[in-house]
Order: sequence, then C-alpha cells, then structure tokens
Amino acid sequence: MMGTGNGSGIRGRLHGVRMACRCVAAALSLTLMLSLSGCAWPSELIADAGAKALRDNGSGTTTLRIAAQPYPLYSDVWVAHELGYLKDELGKADASYNWDSFKSGPLVNEAMASGNEDIGYAADLPAIIAKSTGQNVTIVSNVAYGEKALAIMVPTDSPITSVADLKGKKVGYATGSYAQHLLALRLAEQGLTLDDVQTANLSAEDQVAAIQSHGVDAIVIWEQYITKLESEGTAKVLVDGTGVKRGNMVSYATADYAKQHPDVIRAYNRAVQRGADLIAKDPDKASSAVAKDFGVDAAMLKRIWIHLTFTTELKQDDIDAITQVSDFAWRNGILKSQVDVNALIDTKLAASTSASASSPTSTSSSSSSSFTTATTKE
Repeated sequence: MMGTGNGSGIRGRLHGVRMACRCVAAALSLTLMLSLSGCAWPSELIADAGAKALRDNGSGTTTLRIAAQPYPLYSDVWVAHELGYLKDELGKADASYNWDSFKSGPLVNEAMASGNEDIGYAADLPAIIAKSTGQNVTIVSNVAYGEKALAIMVPTDSPITSVADLKGKKVGYATGSYAQHLLALRLAEQGLTLDDVQTANLSAEDQVAAIQSHGVDAIVIWEQYITKLESEGTAKVLVDGTGVKRGNMVSYATADYAKQHPDVIRAYNRAVQRGADLIAKDPDKASSAVAKDFGVDAAMLKRIWIHLTFTTELKQDDIDAITQVSDFAWRNGILKSQVDVNALIDTKLAASTSASASSPTSTSSSSSSSFTTATTKE
C-alpha cells in the first residue's frame, strides 16, 4: 500500500510538472505572436493588474493604503484612526485600509512615489514638491492649518534675539518640509536667503537632540516639539509663522487612485472630518485617544490644539496660501518644475463640514482650559 501510494503521488507530480510546462510554453508562444504582430501586451494593463492585486484584500473590497505622520498637526486623522471612524466610513464604501507611519512629509513622498501608498498627508510644501518632481498626485482635502504650529526656535540661553542674528549660524530643519519655507520667508524679510545660514538637514527628533546639545544655533520645527521644548525650558520661540505662513496640512492621493475610487476618498475625508468635529466638541475624549501617539499627555495636547484649526474643507484662503507657497518655492529654486495649484487641488472630494471648522479655543477658568467650536476669522 505504501509503495502504491508513493507511485501514484510521483505520477501525479510528474503530470503536474508537464501541465505547468505546457502552460508556460503556451504563454510564451502567445507573447511571441503578439509581439510579432505588433500587439505586445500593454504595460499599463500589467501595472493595473498589480495595483488591483495590492488593493484587493481577497474579499473583493478595496484597500486604501494610508501614509501617516505621528504629529498633532494631523490629530483629526489620528482621531479617525484610533476611534474607528476610518474603519466605519471606509466600510460604507466597501473599503478597508492599511496604516503606515513616517517621520516627515518627504518620507511620505518617497513612499507615494514608490507606489507603496495611495494617500498621505503632509504640510503644504511636501505635497507641492511631490507634484513638481513628476508624481501624479492630487490634493483631496485640508487636514488643518495654524500659523503658530511652526516656529524657529533657539536655545533658552541663546544670545540670538532676531532672525537677522541667524546670519552665518547653523540652523537645523527637515529639507523639503514646510519648515524650510518658513525659514526662507523669515530670512527674506531681513534681506537674507538660505545661503546666508549654515543648514543641517535633520528630522524633528534629531533637531531636538541637536538643540539640547547646542549642536545647532537654531531649529525650525513644528508641534508637538514647540510646546515640549518650551515646557522643558530647553528652547524658546524666536519667531513663528504668524502673518506670513498659514501652515496648511493637506491630504493628497495618487491621481489614479482618486479617479478610480472617488467614493473611497470621500469616505476617508468624512472620517477625518468626524475626527475634527470631535476635537472641537469633546477635546477630552479626543486627546485621551491620541495623546500617546504623539508622546505627550492629554493636557499638553489640548494646549497644542489651541494653535490649530482642524477641517477637511478647502476654502479659497487655503488655495491662495498653497499657491503662495508654490510660487515662492518656484522662484527660490526649491521646485524642479512649476506647479499649477488649481490643477493640483480637487475640492470636489472634500467632506461636507458642519457649520464651521473645528478649532479648539481656550477660555479663562479657575481650574483648566475649556474648549468650544469656533469659526476662525481669516
């Protein structure tokens, strides 16, 4: 019995090998005939098949691959992630999602360019740079904005008291991030350029280490680090974006995905808007859900939120601000090609917002800050 079973198994395997060889030969013959007849298999069909395989989770639903960043600037997206709003809204569109976290906008760009992600969120400049380098991307919604959520900081004991004092000094920032734009803007006000300072390309975490060790004279950094460094007494704000930089955070998708799955993008935006609304209506619940993701406690996170307005809505003020960023970056050689912002932005995919943007604001209280929904006046 044992011998008979082994013989049958061997014959079966040999038969399978012969059939596989015939299939391969047939496929090669078909490819050769198509090539000779001038009908080579279209590469775009192969790419589409690969994309479908990546996005199909086996149940016939679409998977949205999200490139995230762990910063309070994007708190509404994180609230949507942690409290299940993304799962809920995407489920209504027969979709699920994968969540990958990156340390900066330029890294999100790399992941998008490599085809590993379908949608990401970042500050204004990285999204524009992505388009200028040839990536076929579309801004599909706002995430937040805030002039005070980005700042140039110096050590608490630094003799530097003005932006003009930065001439010849070493300044750390993430190249290609919106921090680079703020530094360039503030230097320009003093008749200076980026060439007038020594620059160090550092991630946010490396900037913190550098300023703690006095390895740099200044850094250009965003929240949560501004509030943390001030609270620790390590650094102080030299100047922030007030009056010169709106500081938009945006969600941007590959244009192909947005075109093929607009319902999924709208579902994503609905989830993010729910996160924004919760931050305004119940900041205690919202901060408790996501503070751990940013390495701060809930109380500090609520202080940070005072500097930000969370909304998916793209108003004309936002489009104008993003256009100014693009124009400035083009004039100053930051972009490889000029970007038409009106063509880059698709306002039709943003979620409908409730009466106003979600902007936590503090009011005087004997014990702690309270929060209300406020309409920010531009």
